[in-house]
Amino acid sequence: MTRNIQTRLAGFAAPAGVPLFAGVAAAAPWLADREEKHGRKLAKSLEDAIRASGLKNGMTISFHHAFREGDQTINFVVAKLAEMGFRDLTLAPSSLLSCNTPLIEHIKSGVIRRIFTSGMRGKLAEAISNGLMDEPINVHSHGGRVHLMDRGEIAIDVAFLGVSTADPFGNANAVSGKSRCGSLGYAMVDAARARTVILLAEEIVAYPNAPASIRQDQVDLVVKVDQIGDPAKISVGAARITSNPRELLIARWAADVMEHAGYFEDGFSMQTGTGGSATATARFLEQKMRRKGIKAGFALGGITGSIVDLHEKGLVGRILDTQSFDAVAAASLGKNPEHLEISTNYYANLTAKAASVDQVDMVILSALEIDLDFNVNVITGSDGVMRGASGGHSDTAAGANLPIVVGPLIRSRIPTVVERCTTVVTPGETIGVLVTDHGIAVNPRRPEVAELLKAAGLPVTTIEDLYGRACALTGKPQPIEFLDKVVGIIRYRDGSVIDVVRQVKG
Repeated sequence: MTRNIQTRLAGFAAPAGVPLFAGVAAAAPWLADREEKHGRKLAKSLEDAIRASGLKNGMTISFHHAFREGDQTINFVVAKLAEMGFRDLTLAPSSLLSCNTPLIEHIKSGVIRRIFTSGMRGKLAEAISNGLMDEPINVHSHGGRVHLMDRGEIAIDVAFLGVSTADPFGNANAVSGKSRCGSLGYAMVDAARARTVILLAEEIVAYPNAPASIRQDQVDLVVKVDQIGDPAKISVGAARITSNPRELLIARWAADVMEHAGYFEDGFSMQTGTGGSATATARFLEQKMRRKGIKAGFALGGITGSIVDLHEKGLVGRILDTQSFDAVAAASLGKNPEHLEISTNYYANLTAKAASVDQVDMVILSALEIDLDFNVNVITGSDGVMRGASGGHSDTAAGANLPIVVGPLIRSRIPTVVERCTTVVTPGETIGVLVTDHGIAVNPRRPEVAELLKAAGLPVTTIEDLYGRACALTGKPQPIEFLDKVVGIIRYRDGSVIDVVRQVKG
């Protein structure tokens, strides 16, 4: 048949670069074999998938961190890359956590040369803070990560994305199967932008797998693995549920601020971030909403069971979920039709055509430090060591109508309110209110909010007063000693450098 068609074209000169028809399988050879057609994306092993991806030394690899401290994909893949002899790779995950300690050896051996991340914790962060890497890491926000991709600074060659289920063509999600992390908001960005996408799937299911958080037209290879992560470890650390009385007091006052700051009207929108007090604030909103007869139009961001509870009680309309912070949220995403999965591009990218953070009325944010100018540090601890994450902090603070920072005045005899932040991640001009267990300070830029909170009888004071109280209780902290070497570059959400982290003097 093909010969007959070729005969019909005898003597015809096709335009430059345009081939003549050579058969239906010429450009799609898998169509010649039924088994290959259905299974052509399925790799027999991770090593086979890596070889097929075309990954080479010096290229950039990425991962998502939706399993947080339960993640098993990053360490597993990087160990395989080390075994295969790869070197000088740029690691660009959405974030790194304490569970990623094994990466230290791969940095020492030269497998990993550069890192882009929204943050890091544990022994890995300590090692890098003490000068482990030759090049400083780049710390970006969640929205800032997408911005850096779109402008080409982060160019992902191969994305390794862990999913609980995928079909043979690569339609995948994390709301079905065994290890469910819920939203794949981070992974959706990588799937859309990476040159090659490899799915590590716990279970290969029949085609078409739905819902498809990651779609078949984005995926190159699928490899079955035993486990991608432990969902039980998602809600630990920064995403934990607190029972600490002090954190609950702060959360109660934060809810009071939300009620009286001028935005608590029917259809208002909100986000609660990580940290014990931040995630607990939603617990205190139900009674206030019922008393006033209102509900929230939507809740955004990292979603907890407390937000899901409000949603299922009819007090929150829609949920926009870029990261599920616990098993309740992950289960809700799979069953509640108004609980919607969104990518971090949709969520917070400054240069997207629209970002959801710009629609938020009030956001609750945590802090390691906040200074007299309301600048916030969520990266370095009181010893100058990196132990946190930028996350969506600066994104939501810039977009929300009222950003509310929550935190204790003192942590382990170390003041949270300081004269000058060790590291600035979020500029003070975007912060509205600070809520501590010793009182509430309102940014002088927001006098109308201060008046409303005072009228409601809340314990409003000044940030200078809070700083004075902290110093009276703990003494003025001694300055941290740093060396000249820069170990971390803090990128604001627009890609600019807002601060640097220097090596601690050990």
